[in-house]
Amino acid sequence: MTVVLIVSGVMLLTAAVITAYRLLAGPNSLDRLVAVDTLIALTVCGVMVWAVYSRDTTLVPSIVALSVVGFVGSVSVARFRVADTPETRRAAAAATARTPHPPRGDESRDRRQGKS
Repeated sequence: MTVVLIVSGVMLLTAAVITAYRLLAGPNSLDRLVAVDTLIALTVCGVMVWAVYSRDTTLVPSIVALSVVGFVGSVSVARFRVADTPETRRAAAAATARTPHPPRGDESRDRRQGKS
C-alpha cells in the first residue's frame, strides 16, 4: 500500500511541475487559467493521498474547501476574462458597440416630456 501511495505522490508532483511550466509559459490567459485550475485539482489530490497515508479524516473539510475555492475562482475568472488577441478584442468591441445602452437620467426625462 505504501508503494502505491509513493507512486501516486511522485505522479502528482510530476504533473504539478508540468502544469507549473504551462502556468508560467502559457501563451494566453486561458491557458494560465486552466493551469491554475489544474494545480488546485492536483493539490486536492495530494491532500487526499496524504489523508490516506496518515489515516487522518480531519483533512476532509480542507479538501472540500479547496475544491469550492477552485471552482468559484475558475468560474469568476472565466466570466471576467479579458480578450487576448487583437481579433478577439475587435470582436468584443464590435459586440459592445452593437448592444444598445439604456438612456441616462436626463435623456429619459426629456423623452418622457416630449423634448428632443
